[in-house]
Amino acid sequence: MSLVLECSTRRFKKSKSPAFRAAGITLLGLCSPLNLRKLVRMNLTNFLTVVVTSASMLSAASAESEVPSDSKYWQSAASTEQEAYLEEKLPPGIQVVATALDGPVYADAQGRTLYKWPVSALRNGSLGDRAFGPSNCTEEVLRTEVGFMSPYPAGLLLPYADESVSCVQAWPPVLASADAVEVGKWSLAERADGTKQWAYDGFPLYASNLDKKPGDVLGGTKISSGGDGGVVRVPVGPLPDIPPGFKVLTSSTGRLLVNDEEYSIYTWDGDEANTSNCVQECLHSWTPVRAPQIAADNGDWAIIKHPSGINQWAFRTKPLYTHNYDTRSRSFAGSDVQGWHNVYTQRAVTPPAEFTVQDADFGGQVLADSRGKTVYLYNCRDDSVAQLACDHPDAAQDYRLAICGNGDPEVCRETFPYIVADADAQSDSSLWSVMAINPNTGRRAEAGEEGTLHVWAYRQRPVYTYAGDQEPGDTDADAFGEFYGTRNGYKAFVLRDIYSNYAFRR
Repeated sequence: MSLVLECSTRRFKKSKSPAFRAAGITLLGLCSPLNLRKLVRMNLTNFLTVVVTSASMLSAASAESEVPSDSKYWQSAASTEQEAYLEEKLPPGIQVVATALDGPVYADAQGRTLYKWPVSALRNGSLGDRAFGPSNCTEEVLRTEVGFMSPYPAGLLLPYADESVSCVQAWPPVLASADAVEVGKWSLAERADGTKQWAYDGFPLYASNLDKKPGDVLGGTKISSGGDGGVVRVPVGPLPDIPPGFKVLTSSTGRLLVNDEEYSIYTWDGDEANTSNCVQECLHSWTPVRAPQIAADNGDWAIIKHPSGINQWAFRTKPLYTHNYDTRSRSFAGSDVQGWHNVYTQRAVTPPAEFTVQDADFGGQVLADSRGKTVYLYNCRDDSVAQLACDHPDAAQDYRLAICGNGDPEVCRETFPYIVADADAQSDSSLWSVMAINPNTGRRAEAGEEGTLHVWAYRQRPVYTYAGDQEPGDTDADAFGEFYGTRNGYKAFVLRDIYSNYAFRR
């Protein structure tokens, strides 16, 4: 057989997999949904079996791995650094809770994170809530797709059609008492049944049925979303306590400090506390971040005098700079220079020790397992009017099984193996946990269930490797699935993505 798959993808490169070469296949990229359908008609199961059986397994010795440390992307569990925020008046029962990745968020009296659902355009329509409008999350039982994601028509039966699932079940509205009074940015939206719902900045607020304890943010993230990933929920929180001219962005590993044009901010090990030693040759590559004459010290922020005579910002006693050779916003390039570091208001805690960091073949860095094989996250959102997530083991697994194994759980397990963990393994990071999975269904296993597999999970979603990746840093399954993996498919766990202009992954 001689077949060339000319598939649309974010990475246009020939596959290095010997499995593809042995099968007479030249893969010019990972397939779009339409081209994947062509593979299905040409016996996808046999194709995937060729990939699995022909791929040589990586050994621990073959992976030149960089063990995760707290120096670049993460902070140690012993660190007390948390993002400071601007306080504002809150309604009774509303509080601020610290989280591991998204900084401070608003929560209800039980500590459940609050989310908004901003309206967003899909291919054939728009869904979500409009500011200062009514809630569009209702008690209607969801049975069919709405058809807003072409090429799928409206009326297709949802996998959970017989389970009486509604938007309100998955996203309980944050209700207010009958005598509640609006305060500051907090207003009241009237629901169809006459009850009052809290809104922030005009957007009705919800809790997620996935969040089980204070600090959980399992229903969404502050990382920007776009494209075909669906209409997502976004956690709501107070503004960071930063001076004018700065922003804070949620990245894959924490809350990254940037300037108002979103160019990265750096610190240097060669400086002393509140003292800049960057002069002469140093200034050819680095520019001190100027502080206005009228600015004043505040909390973690101080104004120091640079040797050149200008006022310079310092954060947590460290003078701040931009990198003159950064050509893109949200860059990590400056931290490649020895002694220089990106600045975070807070970082996520280091992942479990068995994970590694690898230089990716597309020009960035990815999280990998102990053998150097890239870690993948599964993404899924249905096309119901509620746009419910289907990427976690409490959801129907039909979508995942279809995309990774043509409906066959065994092919799925061989193509995208779970990253197995010891049943009693622990993580310092609350983002990582060990989950008991039934490998045949993909759902959580019952206590004592035969055949249970213990796997690593990130934000309560299992993580995977890809059988077709041959060398450390290979990301051949990145964008595997529908709509480049954003709607129903797999994405590499990217820490730093030069290819995509340092856009961060949700």
